[in-house]
Amino acid sequence: MDETEFWEIIDATRAEAEGDPEEQAELLVERLTRLDPDSVLDYARHFEARFNRAYLWDLWGAAAVLFDEAGEETFDSFRCWLIGQGREVYEGAVHDPDALAELLDEFDPEIDGDGEEIGFAADEAYETLTGAETPELGIPMPGGEPLGTPFDLSDDAVLASRFPRLWARFGGA
Repeated sequence: MDETEFWEIIDATRAEAEGDPEEQAELLVERLTRLDPDSVLDYARHFEARFNRAYLWDLWGAAAVLFDEAGEETFDSFRCWLIGQGREVYEGAVHDPDALAELLDEFDPEIDGDGEEIGFAADEAYETLTGAETPELGIPMPGGEPLGTPFDLSDDAVLASRFPRLWARFGGA
């Protein structure tokens, strides 16, 4: 599976789920179980690489604006959800997290941003196909701190100055 095929699966399931992350996760599992186990592992590698790439202080700050705070579990779930939004939103947000102000049509923290199940879709599909747990993917996990310059994720003034467009649209919820 190449990168284009990976994003096509993400896009097709998001469209079919009409943006509902739980429904998208179910559709991902369904779609992935139609593939062979090696293709599911390829999908998992693509997903994991993007999940790790999004381990950035600035992206964590953007999540803090959208959720009015974001602990580690929230940020992990947000990164999975962000991948589920497709290539344009994902790449735009990784490049410039403040651009989420324009990239997102809307954001409801009660529904959006929770992509934990999207993150487990490949594992569930692989286990369904093989009866075994997903093996090590050979993708190094980011160690310790996110990339970038650390800042106080709970300081509204810092968040508003670092993410002015995002703060103007979604901040102070």
